[in-house]
Amino acid sequence: MIDLTGYQGKTIAVLGLGRSGLSAARTLTRCGAEVWAWDDDAAARSRAAGEGLALVDIAGRDPKAVDALILSPGIPHTHPAPHPIVDGLKCADVPVIGDIELLVGACPEAVYVGVTGTNGKSTTTALIGHVLGTAGRRVGIGGNLGTPALELDALADDGTYVLEMSSYQLEITPSLACDVAVLLNVSADHLDRHGGMDGYVAAKKRIFENQRRDQLAVVGIDDPVAAAIHADLAASSGRRVVAVSGHRKVPGGVYVEGGYLIDDLDGAAVRRCQIADVISLPGAHNGQNAAAAFAAAMALGVGPAEAVDGIRSYPGLAHRQEAVALVDGVLYVNDSKATNVDAASRALACYDTVFWIAGGRSKGDEIDALRPYLDRVREAFLIGEAAEAFGASLKGRVAWANCGDLETAVESARLKAVQNAAQNPVVLLSPACASFDQFDNFEARGEAYKRLVHDLPGHHADALGKSTTPPQLPGAGEEEAA
Repeated sequence: MIDLTGYQGKTIAVLGLGRSGLSAARTLTRCGAEVWAWDDDAAARSRAAGEGLALVDIAGRDPKAVDALILSPGIPHTHPAPHPIVDGLKCADVPVIGDIELLVGACPEAVYVGVTGTNGKSTTTALIGHVLGTAGRRVGIGGNLGTPALELDALADDGTYVLEMSSYQLEITPSLACDVAVLLNVSADHLDRHGGMDGYVAAKKRIFENQRRDQLAVVGIDDPVAAAIHADLAASSGRRVVAVSGHRKVPGGVYVEGGYLIDDLDGAAVRRCQIADVISLPGAHNGQNAAAAFAAAMALGVGPAEAVDGIRSYPGLAHRQEAVALVDGVLYVNDSKATNVDAASRALACYDTVFWIAGGRSKGDEIDALRPYLDRVREAFLIGEAAEAFGASLKGRVAWANCGDLETAVESARLKAVQNAAQNPVVLLSPACASFDQFDNFEARGEAYKRLVHDLPGHHADALGKSTTPPQLPGAGEEEAA
């Protein structure tokens, strides 16, 4: 249990009662704080009341009576406009922080690995945690992924927290100083929450903000924004900065070249493993994720052979290019977590003959990132609010059909794919859109896809020869955060 008795007798407001907010309210209450719990959603308030938490309409109380506000990352505190409660408390100089800030304060001796990026941070967080765990380390994996921070075990200097950090969370975790800070990539996403691209980039760079000279920055260089951040850090920070890449040589870094994971940390360019053989990490982007995990593990004292063993045994995550079934020669892949165009382009790059299910609620992305991979798409089967607009952007490039819903899309894609069984076809759910028009979150969309695939005629439970399935790690209440 995370010990927050330092807040005993203090009045702490908790705004937003999703998984992380409820966890914070429960932990603070148990440790003797007076908690004012609130959510604008009546159903969320009802759930909290059912757990015995004290509901207080914070807007109607004196802000000077509040010692701190614990804010759900999903609630705006700057752009496009701050939530009125946040604005009022900020004006009264009340600290606005998140649940990870509470964890950092309660467990200052632990080792911290922070992982951020527009795409790939969940996979990389889970992969680093898996590598450390298989090497015998005590590990807590959470943050924006999986277990809420305050429900992790308390760790001292013999333990490591591996935390996925969204841009929202980085803005409300001012004390985090990562022993290893990982930035994978940066592309446009959630710009309304940051006042534009400059604000979004600034939020991502906060992962390096409090690092000391003896701590490590690991930075992907496969996109221009992150590459520029790497160059700035390497030139000016004074700390050690390691570059990683999924497809090109990086002197002094870790990279994938010719299908091999190359360790050049000591300048020897050693081939550590054939990354193409790790079926849970397909594509160049996952090569970069593996390179980042290897660099992080090495910095934390894991040997290269142990790190490779962990990478090879990684089972993957649900909803991230998850191989669901092989039916009648057609592979069905669930990549529901791909909620933007850049993420979907990474999935398309992994397969040669794609029957693509996409659509949902658009984030306003341009399809430029998809263009190099559209020749792999035999037909697109579009769903949700964005279907017609998405189809119009594909016109003249890819045949497409407005299927409306996921069930229709799966059946339509199946019929077309089985006609191309000799070409190793893939029916790929990689929506490039948020899920909220038809589903509660991307997990619900992915689970619906898997049920539909499992119900297909000819499906067998062992069709992929797997004895295990990827771990289900729920979000921390702020699904699809960047």
